[in-house]
Amino acid sequence: MEYSEISYEVIGAVARISHNRPSQANAETENLLAELDHALDRAKHDDAIRVVVIGAKGKHFSAGHDLMDGMEKRGDFSPEQHWLWESEHYLGNALRIWDFPKPTIAQVQGACIAGGFMVANMCDMVVASDDAFFSDPVCHSLAAASVEALVHPWVMSLRKAKEFLFTGQRLSAQEAKEWGMVNHVVPRASLEDFTLEMANRIAAAPPIGIRMLKRSLNRSADIMGFRNSLMAHFDTHILSTSTKEHYELAAAGMRASMEAAKKAQS
Repeated sequence: MEYSEISYEVIGAVARISHNRPSQANAETENLLAELDHALDRAKHDDAIRVVVIGAKGKHFSAGHDLMDGMEKRGDFSPEQHWLWESEHYLGNALRIWDFPKPTIAQVQGACIAGGFMVANMCDMVVASDDAFFSDPVCHSLAAASVEALVHPWVMSLRKAKEFLFTGQRLSAQEAKEWGMVNHVVPRASLEDFTLEMANRIAAAPPIGIRMLKRSLNRSADIMGFRNSLMAHFDTHILSTSTKEHYELAAAGMRASMEAAKKAQS
């Protein structure tokens, strides 16, 4: 398959799937996420691939969901339609990364915001460059109860997740490591080499053994409530994006974005 918004590279036993809209800060369109799904399925069924790296081309990992794309395609959706669509897509995309049978590593540089944060943190491990930062500001900017998959308290402590989300703050790569969300922070110039070296070390493990190990670890999280927690939050998220407060903030944000685009073109 020819991809237009991601890239797919095979490097020995490693598949590297990269967001590839660098001029749009790798904002995630419906098509980009569909291509990511396709690429994951491709790697899943390729026995030669033992580890997947999810990264990005350009300066940033991802600025999050492409809101203009969403407004154009789903701006007139009812709450019921949003619930059905996001169950299959945004939440579904995230869970398909979580359920991917082979080990996954997020390779993060620059901005990793909202929907991008969700993709990176559904991976098994996160390697970040020293210029990376993480943010989920959608409560402040859109009156939404975080993003569709509330992975945050599972990759940092509950108190830190509350601080992160209630303030809408940016979290530096080093802070994210200290909070337990990031495995390694490396210089930007070393990010690809370091992540690939880590992936190759994992790829050297017996493939069925490591699949069973991942399956057991994920089941441990599910027994502790991971999946039920995500599903419970998702309904709250959909409700929060159906309020008058949300629509007023979203409309104001869209107007500001359009005015900025007009100024940039003039």
